[in-house]
Amino acid sequence: MSRASAEIPQAVAQRIKLVIFDVDGVLTDAGVYVGATASGEAVELKRFDIQDGVGMKMLRWSGLAVAIVSGRVSQATEVRARELGVECFQEQDARKIPAIESLLARHGFAWSEVAMLGDDIPDLAALRRVGLPAAVANATSPVREVAIWESTKRGGHGAVREFCDALLLARGRLADVVERYVSERSGS
Repeated sequence: MSRASAEIPQAVAQRIKLVIFDVDGVLTDAGVYVGATASGEAVELKRFDIQDGVGMKMLRWSGLAVAIVSGRVSQATEVRARELGVECFQEQDARKIPAIESLLARHGFAWSEVAMLGDDIPDLAALRRVGLPAAVANATSPVREVAIWESTKRGGHGAVREFCDALLLARGRLADVVERYVSERSGS
């Protein structure tokens, strides 16, 4: 049974300095399109939600560090991370803890200062350690059981943006970030 709430507690949100996102099932709908070129070179495609990307940028604009930590290696993930300007760790065999620990050490963050949005058991070890464990609506039961916040949207279909908005709202920064974005692009 999930113990997640609709709102992120303000005290928890204020502690957060780093937000980590899983990829497959969180930033994507968990589908992977695999094929090959005429010369036999492997091709992998993934579908990413544009509004999710804006949400991740909003976190960065508010001063939070943002990273992608995936349990599998994919060129499509690397391309998307570069587009968003976020750090990207792709760990073969879903060994995410060493990657996150190196990220924490490099930035001087503690586990309690990390939020993570996940969906499946490869995320579970990290979700059990972070200060703000969160799950997408289609997360597996073990992930939903540790989450303190759960989206109403499925991974790859706006769940990331929903989480970003909820976190910024709980931090009292959502309206400021939106208005700053609009102002900077209005020519004012």
